Amino acid sequence: MLPQYQHATSFFGNETPLSEGVGYAIVLGFGAFFSIMTTALVYLDRKANGSEQTSEQFNTAGRSVKTGLTASVIVAQWTWAATLLQSSNKAWTYGVSGAYWYAAGASIQVLLFGVLAIEIKRKAPTAHTVCEMVRA
Repeated sequence: MLPQYQHATSFFGNETPLSEGVGYAIVLGFGAFFSIMTTALVYLDRKANGSEQTSEQFNTAGRSVKTGLTASVIVAQWTWAATLLQSSNKAWTYGVSGAYWYAAGASIQVLLFGVLAIEIKRKAPTAHTVCEMVRA
Protein backbone atom coordinates (compact mmCIF):
# COMPACT_ATOMS: atom_id res chain seq x y z
CA MET A 1 0.00 0.00 0.00
CA LEU A 2 1.28 3.44 -0.85
CA PRO A 3 2.30 5.56 2.16
CA GLN A 4 -0.19 8.34 1.42
CA TYR A 5 -3.08 5.84 1.74
CA GLN A 6 -1.76 4.10 4.86
CA HIS A 7 -4.28 5.35 7.44
CA ALA A 8 -6.87 6.83 5.10
CA THR A 9 -10.49 5.91 5.81
CA SER A 10 -11.64 6.61 2.27
CA PHE A 11 -10.03 6.66 -1.14
CA PHE A 12 -11.72 9.99 -1.88
CA GLY A 13 -10.54 11.70 1.30
CA ASN A 14 -13.20 13.80 2.96
CA GLU A 15 -15.03 14.56 -0.27
CA THR A 16 -17.61 12.33 -1.92
CA PRO A 17 -17.37 11.79 -5.69
CA LEU A 18 -21.07 12.61 -6.16
CA SER A 19 -23.45 14.74 -4.17
CA GLU A 20 -26.43 13.24 -2.36
CA GLY A 21 -28.83 14.81 -4.85
CA VAL A 22 -27.04 13.19 -7.78
CA GLY A 23 -27.24 9.82 -6.01
CA TYR A 24 -30.98 10.16 -5.51
CA ALA A 25 -31.41 11.28 -9.12
CA ILE A 26 -29.54 8.21 -10.38
CA VAL A 27 -31.53 5.77 -8.23
CA LEU A 28 -34.90 7.35 -8.99
CA GLY A 29 -34.02 7.84 -12.65
CA PHE A 30 -33.06 4.21 -13.20
CA GLY A 31 -36.14 3.09 -11.24
CA ALA A 32 -38.46 5.22 -13.34
CA PHE A 33 -36.76 4.17 -16.58
CA PHE A 34 -37.04 0.44 -15.88
CA SER A 35 -40.62 0.80 -14.63
CA ILE A 36 -41.68 2.58 -17.80
CA MET A 37 -39.75 0.13 -19.99
CA THR A 38 -41.36 -2.90 -18.29
CA THR A 39 -44.83 -1.38 -18.59
CA ALA A 40 -44.24 -0.68 -22.28
CA LEU A 41 -43.03 -4.23 -22.94
CA VAL A 42 -46.07 -5.74 -21.21
CA TYR A 43 -48.35 -3.43 -23.20
CA LEU A 44 -46.64 -4.38 -26.48
CA ASP A 45 -46.82 -8.08 -25.62
CA ARG A 46 -50.54 -7.78 -24.92
CA LYS A 47 -51.15 -5.95 -28.22
CA ALA A 48 -48.90 -8.14 -30.41
CA ASN A 49 -49.55 -11.59 -28.91
CA GLY A 50 -52.91 -11.05 -27.28
CA SER A 51 -51.62 -12.62 -24.09
CA GLU A 52 -53.06 -11.60 -20.74
CA GLN A 53 -50.71 -11.48 -17.75
CA THR A 54 -52.29 -12.94 -14.64
CA SER A 55 -50.77 -13.46 -11.21
CA GLU A 56 -50.88 -17.21 -11.87
CA GLN A 57 -48.82 -16.84 -15.04
CA PHE A 58 -46.42 -14.41 -13.38
CA ASN A 59 -45.78 -16.61 -10.32
CA THR A 60 -45.31 -19.83 -12.28
CA ALA A 61 -43.82 -18.48 -15.54
CA GLY A 62 -46.80 -19.96 -17.32
CA ARG A 63 -45.70 -23.40 -16.04
CA SER A 64 -43.27 -23.56 -18.94
CA VAL A 65 -39.95 -23.82 -17.06
CA LYS A 66 -38.17 -27.04 -18.01
CA THR A 67 -35.99 -29.29 -15.87
CA GLY A 68 -32.66 -27.94 -17.18
CA LEU A 69 -33.44 -24.36 -16.19
CA THR A 70 -34.73 -25.46 -12.80
CA ALA A 71 -31.57 -27.47 -12.16
CA SER A 72 -29.32 -24.60 -13.20
CA VAL A 73 -31.18 -22.22 -10.86
CA ILE A 74 -30.72 -24.63 -7.93
CA VAL A 75 -27.00 -24.98 -8.65
CA ALA A 76 -26.60 -21.21 -9.07
CA GLN A 77 -28.30 -20.57 -5.74
CA TRP A 78 -26.28 -23.31 -4.07
CA THR A 79 -22.90 -21.99 -5.26
CA TRP A 80 -22.98 -18.52 -3.81
CA ALA A 81 -19.89 -16.59 -2.71
CA ALA A 82 -19.44 -18.17 0.72
CA THR A 83 -19.65 -21.68 -0.76
CA LEU A 84 -17.02 -20.87 -3.36
CA LEU A 85 -14.72 -19.36 -0.76
CA GLN A 86 -15.16 -22.24 1.68
CA SER A 87 -14.61 -24.92 -0.98
CA SER A 88 -11.38 -23.24 -2.07
CA ASN A 89 -10.36 -23.01 1.59
CA LYS A 90 -10.96 -26.76 2.00
CA ALA A 91 -9.00 -27.43 -1.19
CA TRP A 92 -6.10 -25.35 0.16
CA THR A 93 -6.18 -27.12 3.52
CA TYR A 94 -6.87 -30.73 2.45
CA GLY A 95 -6.02 -30.77 -1.25
CA VAL A 96 -8.34 -31.88 -4.04
CA SER A 97 -10.18 -34.30 -1.75
CA GLY A 98 -11.16 -31.43 0.57
CA ALA A 99 -13.10 -29.63 -2.13
CA TYR A 100 -14.59 -32.92 -3.33
CA TRP A 101 -15.87 -33.93 0.10
CA TYR A 102 -17.13 -30.42 0.80
CA ALA A 103 -19.23 -30.57 -2.37
CA ALA A 104 -20.29 -34.17 -1.73
CA GLY A 105 -21.65 -33.29 1.70
CA ALA A 106 -23.72 -30.44 0.35
CA SER A 107 -24.95 -32.44 -2.65
CA ILE A 108 -27.06 -34.61 -0.37
CA GLN A 109 -29.21 -31.59 0.49
CA VAL A 110 -29.73 -30.76 -3.19
CA LEU A 111 -30.74 -34.36 -3.96
CA LEU A 112 -33.17 -34.45 -1.03
CA PHE A 113 -34.66 -31.17 -2.20
CA GLY A 114 -35.20 -32.68 -5.66
CA VAL A 115 -36.99 -35.71 -4.26
CA LEU A 116 -39.13 -33.52 -2.02
CA ALA A 117 -40.01 -31.20 -4.92
CA ILE A 118 -41.10 -34.14 -7.10
CA GLU A 119 -43.34 -35.51 -4.33
CA ILE A 120 -44.90 -32.10 -3.70
CA LYS A 121 -45.54 -31.68 -7.42
CA ARG A 122 -47.32 -35.07 -7.51
CA LYS A 123 -49.49 -34.39 -4.47
CA ALA A 124 -50.26 -30.70 -5.11
CA PRO A 125 -49.62 -29.87 -8.78
CA THR A 126 -51.22 -26.40 -8.63
CA ALA A 127 -49.85 -25.27 -5.24
CA HIS A 128 -47.91 -22.01 -5.02
CA THR A 129 -47.47 -21.51 -1.28
CA VAL A 130 -46.68 -23.69 1.73
CA CYS A 131 -50.28 -23.31 2.97
CA GLU A 132 -51.60 -24.69 -0.33
CA MET A 133 -49.19 -27.63 -0.08
CA VAL A 134 -50.32 -28.42 3.48
CA ARG A 135 -53.98 -28.29 2.44
CA ALA A 136 -53.33 -30.78 -0.39
